[in-house]
Amino acid sequence: MINKNEAAGKAEQLKGAAKEKVGEWTNDPDLEAEGEVDQASGEVRETAGKVQRKAEDVVNDLKKSVNR
Repeated sequence: MINKNEAAGKAEQLKGAAKEKVGEWTNDPDLEAEGEVDQASGEVRETAGKVQRKAEDVVNDLKKSVNR
């Protein structure tokens, strides 16, 4: 199941993509660059969320195997 960091990261990527496009359309290089930064930040946050989720899965699996 997706966690809140994964969801927030994905949302940040979408926000960044929108900013980048608006920056392109309005010829605003600052907004375009801000969108690129938001996308990269979102990717990092999403990846961190995935790592967190996988670590939690490993811990839960270990707990299950110990309690058998």
